[in-house]
Amino acid sequence: MSGSTNGTSKVRFIPLTYNQAESQTSALRLILTLRPEWQNGKVEFIRFTDGITNTLLKVVNRAPGLSEEEVDNEAVLLRAYGQGTDLIIDRERETQNHELLTRYNLAPALLARFHNGMLYRFIKGVVTSPADLRRQDIARAVASRLAEWHAVVPCLPSHREPLAVEIDGSEQFGMSAPTSSRKDPAIQAAIDTVAPGIPAPNVWTVMQKWIYALPVGSEAEKTRQAALQKELPRLVAEFSKRPGLGVNSLVFAHCDLLSGNVIIQPPSSETTTPKAPLKVSFIDYEYATPSPAAFDIANHFAEWGGFDCEHQLLPTQAQRLDFIREYIRSYFKHLGVDKSPEEEEAETRRLFAEVDVFRGIPGFYWGIWALIQAEISQIDFDYASYAELRLGEYWGWRAEEDGSRAASGKEMTVREKRWAQES
Repeated sequence: MSGSTNGTSKVRFIPLTYNQAESQTSALRLILTLRPEWQNGKVEFIRFTDGITNTLLKVVNRAPGLSEEEVDNEAVLLRAYGQGTDLIIDRERETQNHELLTRYNLAPALLARFHNGMLYRFIKGVVTSPADLRRQDIARAVASRLAEWHAVVPCLPSHREPLAVEIDGSEQFGMSAPTSSRKDPAIQAAIDTVAPGIPAPNVWTVMQKWIYALPVGSEAEKTRQAALQKELPRLVAEFSKRPGLGVNSLVFAHCDLLSGNVIIQPPSSETTTPKAPLKVSFIDYEYATPSPAAFDIANHFAEWGGFDCEHQLLPTQAQRLDFIREYIRSYFKHLGVDKSPEEEEAETRRLFAEVDVFRGIPGFYWGIWALIQAEISQIDFDYASYAELRLGEYWGWRAEEDGSRAASGKEMTVREKRWAQES
């Protein structure tokens, strides 16, 4: 069987499901459907645990006589989605993203999809840690690769099923529908038009979708949803029409550039320079969507502190400037636009200021996400506390921007202090 449920993808579909409770059995069934010639081989599974929502397995066939490199050349990655995540992630869109990136040599080949995940080629390299992201050579490699994404990959137009089909509550996950009108097509229309004049989907429509998906089983949850809903139009009014890079001031953004999604590539056999710059690749494209470049960069900077949100480790002004200078150089190079050193520096300073303005938005974005995960995820991670940390970043930024923190006499948050630090 091939194709997808809406006919937009040519990727093979395998009508099987990965089961966490029977991990090896269900994974083996999937792999042997994809690679029947592995039936008599020695299939091994290596579990990666860098994410906090998905299951990621590297699958190899250690056939006799194969070198480690030959084994890796044929390795497959199996990624199974976390329970309930279809509520907040458009899986059809994710497939389109992956196929699009593959065309630009920015993603490994997508081999097949299955009911709750996908299979794709293994990317050789080393997964980074938050500490690695703070290394200058790696930071510059990330900046260069991110700029390439933003410069060369076009933003896909929205594809919609008929609205009556598209709108689906969360009953399939054993939860009550997030809103009483969840099956009303007007909900999707409200999501798509949350930022008037900006083509959907985009980072603003994603946040609106997530707010509608928040649990509202208690009065406290209803109050929380109402407060976040009230805040989103304010953000849209302030940020959605700001000038920036790309068409409509939007670029094809990764939107989840944490350390576990950054892979340091092995040195090329063609490289003759002893100190050739590091190169990195990005994986996991489930959150990729058109966004302001400044949001994608600010979001990455937030990941320098890891899942523990160690705000004292976020990049200083000098570190951010170095990253953005490399980003601008790469961005215009990939566009084929020649800029004088003075023009590049002016662009660097402009984007530096824009990233500074966007620094609070990732906290709002991931705070909402974590509130949903706290309800649907079966993974052993304290999403509720994580939500408070991330939303606290947003409110700390807001209090700094509107002057309420200073007026109250409260101390500046650690994150805001670090952000203001020069070096």
